[in-house]
Amino acid sequence: MALLVQKYGGTSLAGARRIKRIARKISGKRAEGYDLVVVASAMGHTTDRLIHLARSITPNPDERELASLLSTGEIVSCSLLAMALKALGVPAVSLTGGQAGIRTEHFYTGARIREINPSRILRELSEGKVVIVAGFQGVTEDMDVTTLGRGGSDVTAVALAARLKAERCEIYTDVEGVYTADPRIVPEARRIPEISYEEMLELAVQGAKVMHPRAVELGWIYNIPIVVASSFVEAPGTLIRGEAGMELVKKVRGIAHDLDVAKVTVLGVPDRPGIAAAIFEPLAEANINVDTIVQNVSIDGTTDLTFTVSRDDLRKALGVIEEVVPKIGARGHIHRSDLGKVSIVGAGMQSAPGYAATMFRTLAEEGINIELITTSEIRITCIVHESQVERAVRALHRAFALEREE
Repeated sequence: MALLVQKYGGTSLAGARRIKRIARKISGKRAEGYDLVVVASAMGHTTDRLIHLARSITPNPDERELASLLSTGEIVSCSLLAMALKALGVPAVSLTGGQAGIRTEHFYTGARIREINPSRILRELSEGKVVIVAGFQGVTEDMDVTTLGRGGSDVTAVALAARLKAERCEIYTDVEGVYTADPRIVPEARRIPEISYEEMLELAVQGAKVMHPRAVELGWIYNIPIVVASSFVEAPGTLIRGEAGMELVKKVRGIAHDLDVAKVTVLGVPDRPGIAAAIFEPLAEANINVDTIVQNVSIDGTTDLTFTVSRDDLRKALGVIEEVVPKIGARGHIHRSDLGKVSIVGAGMQSAPGYAATMFRTLAEEGINIELITTSEIRITCIVHESQVERAVRALHRAFALEREE
């Protein structure tokens, strides 16, 4: 039988009634003749509550113990979903990430998957069971529990689909697919029927919460079709695959935004070879993901170097920079955490002029000041004040007429 990997998000599993509903949905898909591996997220806001609980004990929880604590949310969902399936007469088994053979690197939070040993999953499937795997987690070689970062259940699902050579990976969430912008900000935003891996990856990296960037990246590398759809209504969703179409009329496919932006500027950096490596290598060793990097023109042999990180990583990044500054002979550093970013994304932009000009003019007409600009072949991103992000998203959606069908 063909194999499907499905992932259900926290809102889909928020409470007994919804878990029973998802169990009936899974049972119906199994009745169509599919083998099923189901990845479950933690119920509702469980992860947030666990983080709050940990920080009520200590403001800086030990990362190993925090990872172990946070992993329990997905285990609860898996066990309850397995119970619901068994109550329907459907053979099922729940597995933790470790039991499912997911091995990660040694970072306790934000870990990456190194390998998956699928032997236990394959054995359970051969016995006719629906296999339910706890998302967001794995174990190290020493069997310490690790977590894959916010939205990591998406990564679990696509990684399992790739390892098991599934027909496709279905991501079920509380929206009907990938939209041209966040419909909570832009009510006229339109569902995109199909989108390429490349475009989806840019949207995800720049803040579109519907998919984790690493999950899209895995799908692209292993050519796994990914369907993003709603678990609450029957709708076709969005298909993420290799190429979504040729010579698209609309060059901009979507607008992404992100409020999780902090900026660090290292002042008076000596302008000599090796300085950038001396700054960014310690950040990488601390598992801090750096996004935008801008270096000013050198004056009198020194320059200012600015980069952005997530707000969650700001404290850790500042700790690293405070050690680096005296070592490299820089003058000091400053930071801000009141920023956001807005991006336009579309594969057609690389071969057509005028998109940057339209974006900058639109923001200027809205009185929005641009702090930083960064680009790729298919994306233009502007860093702005967090209070102006939603207005920027709405204005850009209108400027590029994304509410119209392609």
